[in-house]
Amino acid sequence: MYSEITRSIKVTVRPFYLEQHSSPTDNHYVWAYHVRIENGGSETVQLRRRHWQITDSHGRQQDVRGPGVVGEEPVLAPGESFEYTSSCPLPTPSGFMVGDYEMETRAGENFLVRVPAFSLDTPQQPTRLN
Repeated sequence: MYSEITRSIKVTVRPFYLEQHSSPTDNHYVWAYHVRIENGGSETVQLRRRHWQITDSHGRQQDVRGPGVVGEEPVLAPGESFEYTSSCPLPTPSGFMVGDYEMETRAGENFLVRVPAFSLDTPQQPTRLN
């Protein structure tokens, strides 16, 4: 698991390889990642946007930006958390992801919460990237 705290918002990510959705002979590898976002602060925040930087083992990068996560823009009061699972395909048997969430306070202040870099590794990979 990978965790990072920004401004009292803790993001924890647990990636796992989806062998049943992958086809190594076709250079198609798929991972799911489970994210937990916890508001340890004193103000209510809403997740407005996400940004992912996805890098395969050849160093090719892809930027993904969009509103919310999994079709939602969750509101987290102090002490609340939100969890979701999503997936990522790659053309290589390993890679990594890193990103951020844009949060908004009730007062309209926007700030970025870092998502820790996490490895996407197949069980057969002899080396871990992260």
